[in-house]
Amino acid sequence: MTTGTPRRQPTLDEVAERAGVSRSAASRVINNAPHVSRAKREAVRRAVDDLGYVPNATARALATQQAGSVVLAICGDDPAMFADPFFAEVVVGINAVLEQTDLELMLLLATSSRGHARLEQLLRTHQAGGVMLMSLHGDDPLAKLADQSSVPVVFGGRPLTFEPRYYVDADNRGGARLATEHLVASGRRKIATITGRLDEGAGVARLQGFQEALAVAGLDNSLAEPGDFSEDGGAEAMRRLLARAPDLDAVFIASDQMAVGALRVLARAGRTVPADVALIGFNDIPAARHTDPPLTTVNQPIEALGREMARMLLTLISGNTPTPLILPTRLIHRASA
Repeated sequence: MTTGTPRRQPTLDEVAERAGVSRSAASRVINNAPHVSRAKREAVRRAVDDLGYVPNATARALATQQAGSVVLAICGDDPAMFADPFFAEVVVGINAVLEQTDLELMLLLATSSRGHARLEQLLRTHQAGGVMLMSLHGDDPLAKLADQSSVPVVFGGRPLTFEPRYYVDADNRGGARLATEHLVASGRRKIATITGRLDEGAGVARLQGFQEALAVAGLDNSLAEPGDFSEDGGAEAMRRLLARAPDLDAVFIASDQMAVGALRVLARAGRTVPADVALIGFNDIPAARHTDPPLTTVNQPIEALGREMARMLLTLISGNTPTPLILPTRLIHRASA
């Protein structure tokens, strides 16, 4: 895979500055709109030629109310991840913003080498007006290629190896710390965690929050089993934890889907929740309200994550520079802890 850095494309703001006109005047010239003087038209066209400016097709679509497209690219390597309602809520949020425009949303699953290559080609060739990119694993070179691409790109969550220019994320570390502090405050002392994937930023951040809270409390923070954000993964990790530490009295679990699996294993093992083992999940998906007992969990605003990703992408497409955003998390108290 080639990972050379594409040359950064000049922005509409730079064209306007070079031409000595307002941004709106430059936009009207580029989109062949009326009511612009000949002198301004000529100045903008000279600036476009001098800078090598290439109008973003989707920005033009927004300006002219013609159809364009943006892409939500999911780089997860397991198609079963779509059983997790997380992604459905993200799409709902994205759609709520895009339905106010004439833009179409395309979904690209980079779950194979071919899908990966398609996404790389899209980033290099402007086949879409913008990309929202989620679920990158490890040190995937696609992450830096995307961040350096001349195509507008917004990351949903931060990659492990660097902080991109434009991203929307949740306060995963702070949320995990809140959950663990609640378990400590309730008198639990043998506290374990089931982690998310540790080749993803969210999984690592939630583990860090758990470890920090227990370190501050002077408790052992090493009792952890890896999970994969799936229900079956949570069940398998819970079985391993019970074998390692049958006297554990609380578990922070890095996703509600995994917590559902863990609850099933605890019930079969004859452990009562929360009397024997307190349990806290993460995400606050709808199913968390209907588990037995209802799941105490960390709420991250998943639909808002999708909305803010779409808004940030539209800001980039329009030639402006947005600010990265971290959304707050909060603990939702229910019966499991």
